[in-house]
Order: sequence, then structure tokens, then C-alpha cells
Amino acid sequence: MSTTLSVLEPATEDTLAEVARADVEDVDAAVDAATAALPAWRALAPGARAEVLRALADALAEHREELAVLEARNAGKAITDARGEMEMVVDTFRYYSGAPERLLGETIPAAGGQAFTVREPLGVVGLITPWNFPLAIASWKLAPALAAGNTVVLKPAELTPLTALRFAEVAIAAGLPEGVVNVVVGPGRTCGQRMVDHPGIAKIAFTGSTEVGRSIAAGAAQTIKRVTLELGGKSANVVFADADLDAAAAAAPPAVFGNAGQDCCARSRILVERSAMGRFLELLEPHVKALRVGDPLDEATEMGPLISSAQLETVGSFLGDSAPVAFRGSAPDGRGYWFPPTVMAPVDPTVRVAREEVFGPIAAVIPFDDEAHAIALANDTIYGLSGSIWTRNGARALRVARAIETGVLSINSNTSVRIATPFGGFKQSGYGRELGPHALDAYTETKTIFYSTEE
Repeated sequence: MSTTLSVLEPATEDTLAEVARADVEDVDAAVDAATAALPAWRALAPGARAEVLRALADALAEHREELAVLEARNAGKAITDARGEMEMVVDTFRYYSGAPERLLGETIPAAGGQAFTVREPLGVVGLITPWNFPLAIASWKLAPALAAGNTVVLKPAELTPLTALRFAEVAIAAGLPEGVVNVVVGPGRTCGQRMVDHPGIAKIAFTGSTEVGRSIAAGAAQTIKRVTLELGGKSANVVFADADLDAAAAAAPPAVFGNAGQDCCARSRILVERSAMGRFLELLEPHVKALRVGDPLDEATEMGPLISSAQLETVGSFLGDSAPVAFRGSAPDGRGYWFPPTVMAPVDPTVRVAREEVFGPIAAVIPFDDEAHAIALANDTIYGLSGSIWTRNGARALRVARAIETGVLSINSNTSVRIATPFGGFKQSGYGRELGPHALDAYTETKTIFYSTEE
């Protein structure tokens, strides 16, 4: 096996960087370093740990543009999107810099003494992150894990390791002690598997496909590791006939074509009340055709290429001869993994494009008859990560929101992720929650202490 890894630029197919390829021995060395750094990091006074995290947030803010350009080139995302993601990285560390001083316990009445709870770090935590939002999703795990007093081994995706490697350099320069954050870049089948199997790792936090998530959950069971899984999605964007159709149609393209559709939250199933179907498609078409697809570093670009040739082939496989393509946008020709934004309508809810996670810029528009039918269609999936409801009827909006089996829902908007609120899925979209105050639950254990007052 080669000792180096070629990192490609999706917009050009050229080599962007060569990085050292980690193996099992490198994972073991990273775990050893994290284990050695753990006692001092967990013993650091809460205020002092908070100060280190604030300094890290400030350092990341200073490097925002550098990191955004690196992310745009490595992941193929529009530079404006990459800048927004780096803002989120900074804000995530600022948010969790307040956590070390807020890891609160409880006092509980108990006969014969005083009982109280404290929150203890798990130890060394393994973080396995995907290629679609490389540093943003890593920060969702890194910040609460570090705030709780854990040390970490981070394995970014092989396709997009560059911002994770640069993050580690920035963190050390900002004052994070050596060994607290360790980055290994290598294949999931070797490095990722070793992290799952390693007895010195207390928890795995994984974002990626449901298929890989199943294997991680099974492997982690052998050492009773704690696990957080954020997996696939097939989210529904439910548009009722009484909705503001202009607003719903304008908001739909970025909700499914953002990041070239390579988003587990993508609203790739657009469920439209049958009586509004024609009008909605009329309103949607100009927004799709106006979408600017091109060079990620062009300020006007709204959507870049797919991540790889393999992903391009997978997404293309959903467009057979009988695919009901209603309209498409445009994309560049030539080198690069380009795919135009595509809308299929009307789509039978039983066909592949309506059931499988495309992870590319294809939207399936599916008609429904009434509220009960909309709920049934929305729930007819193994996934339950995100979704939206568009209606002017407030009572209906709340009824449908409570009935749809998904972890994050928006009413009359298509937002999914906020730093201050929990994020995660139902069903085979995973378990555990990231972000918000709830994320700290996933990186701590609750310890009960009883102090006898009897003589």
C-alpha cells in the first residue's frame, strides 16, 4: 500500500495535495498520545479549559478565509457556502467554550446523607467524519468532546482531509496541548476499523452512510463503546396547496441542491398537494434553471461539482431512459465531476429515486391528496433526519410536524442545523444528538456520589 494519499480537486480532477496515509500503527500511536494527554486535560480547571477553547475559536476566526478556500477546493463547494461553514466552525467553538463551566449536576434527596451527580469525561473519543461538510461536522464533535474534558482521535474522510490537518496545526498554535487532538488520515477499512475495535477508545462519534453506521454499531458492541451515529436521510419537503407557493418554490432548490445535493438533510422528496402541483412546478422551474453551477472559487457560484467520479456515476444511475425528468439546470462541460440540478415529476413514491438517498442534485416531486396522505408518504422511509412543512394553516403545521417521524423539522423554512439546538435523526438516520446543550450528554458519563451524614 502507498504511504501517501493523493487528494484531488473535484472541479478540475487535478491533484491538490499529497498527504501521509495512516495505518493501524498510526491509529495506535494517536490513541497512545491522546491517552497520555488525558489526565492533564481533564484535570484542567473549567475556567482554564474554557479559556483554551476561546483562544482556539479566535485562532480559527483569524484563519477563516484560508480554511474556506481550502474547503471549497478540496470538497468542491461554493466559496460562499464554505465561508458560511467556517463561520459555523468558529461559532461552534465559541458556543462550547462556555460548556466547561456549565457541566452541571443535580442534588437528589437520599436517606442518611446527601446524594449528588457529577459529569465526567468519557476518556479518549474517536471521531469519524464525512467528506460533504469536512470541518463543519468535525467541529460539531470536537468542540463538545473537548469542552467535556475528553481527548480525541479524529479520522477525516480520505477524500477531504485537508482542513482537518490544518485545524490540528491551528489548534496547537492556539495553545491546545499536544496530544489532545490527533488526526489520522487513512482508509476506513483499516484506520476506522481499528478505532472501532481499539480498547483504549471509549466512544465513537460517526457521521456517514447508514450502511457503515450499522457496521460501526456492531463493532463497537464488542467493547461496549458509546456510539453516536448521524447517518443517511431521505427528507420530505411537504408543500400544501394553501402555502405561499412562491416562497416554497424559491426555497426548495437550495434545500436539495445545496452542496450539489451531497447533504444528509437534503429535502430530496418534494411532496406537493395534487391541486397545487402544476403551479408549484411552474414557479420552481425558473429557480432551478437560474442556479449558477461552476467554479467553486467564483463568487457567483451557487453549486459546485460532485466530490468524485464514483459519486458522479452513482448519481447518474438514477436517470434511466424512463426517468420522468421535468426540467434540468445547466452545468459546465469538460474536466470536473459536474452534474446539473435535476427535477423529476411526477414521481411514483415506490421507485428507487423516491426511496434511496441519491446524495446528488436530483429532486423527486411526488403528489399527495390530503394531510393524512402527506404524513404517510413522508414517513414511508427507513430514514428520519430532517424535513419541512409549508402551509399558512398553523394548526395543520403543528399537527403534521408532530406526526412526521424525523429529528429536525422546519415550518415555512428549510433550515436544519443551528448550533444552539439539538440535531440528529429518528429510525435508521441514527441515534444520539449533536449540537445544542444535549451534545454534552454524548461526551460525558453521569456519576452519582453519596455522602453519608450519619455517625
